[in-house]
Amino acid sequence: MTLDRSWFTEPMESTGTAFSLKAEKVHEEQTPYQKIEIFKTETFGWLMTIDGCTMVSTRDNFLYHEMMSHPALNSHPNPKNVVIVGGGDCGTLREVLRHPEVASATQVEIDERVTRLAEQYFPELCEKNADPRATLFFGDGIQWMKDAKPGSIDLIIIDSTDPVGPAEGLFGKKFYLDCIKALGPDGMLVQQSESPLLHLGLIKEMHQAMREAGFVQTHLLHFPQVIYPSGWWSASIACKKAGPLASRLDEAAIAALDAQFYNADTHRAAFALPTYVRKALGA
Repeated sequence: MTLDRSWFTEPMESTGTAFSLKAEKVHEEQTPYQKIEIFKTETFGWLMTIDGCTMVSTRDNFLYHEMMSHPALNSHPNPKNVVIVGGGDCGTLREVLRHPEVASATQVEIDERVTRLAEQYFPELCEKNADPRATLFFGDGIQWMKDAKPGSIDLIIIDSTDPVGPAEGLFGKKFYLDCIKALGPDGMLVQQSESPLLHLGLIKEMHQAMREAGFVQTHLLHFPQVIYPSGWWSASIACKKAGPLASRLDEAAIAALDAQFYNADTHRAAFALPTYVRKALGA
């Protein structure tokens, strides 16, 4: 195999920023949905990109996957049935299934090739794929949610790419209405929501759409994510019922998760918003 010995760079023209890693390209393919590339980097292990955007690296993926799953799971009073829309690298699925109270976790990924390449290059992220509680479904997440049995889901995790291409329909009131219908009385939704530094306008629009769809409470949580634009990322949680987002912070249970970043303190700190973000969101 001929290796492209150079740098991978993801420029963001709209913000005048870029992120680079010294890397060798080892795989490239165009699926029916997107272009997937795999790089071997000097300092971050394997790197997967989709349509030129960083998705997951060996070195820092734990930050994203842990914070997309554990804060929401430890805020829901009884998260038995979980659905992940997107998340084809399977890292979020792995974190969800660290929770013994979860009875079923369904991953709905539109592009099967993301998962097959993750199995090859990121096998540690796929170690729960054979768990009897796990179901891998390859198809359209928007249609899947539309067809879901009302009240059948406790937690929905939207682990999607940026709001362009196949993921564009996952960021809007119409989709959130289907999520509301599928969720049980204590239902919650958590969705990756870009950078609080670079994409605050999008975050405001998301929270407004969530509330217009019927969620009574929305919260932003934030965490570091080195390979994503600005290095500072967020997730937005929407709840059907108002209440605190720290209902099950049991120290022994959290220690049993064997997480690298997440603990009770980082849970609380993630919801402590900078002043300018709080003002923008009216929090």
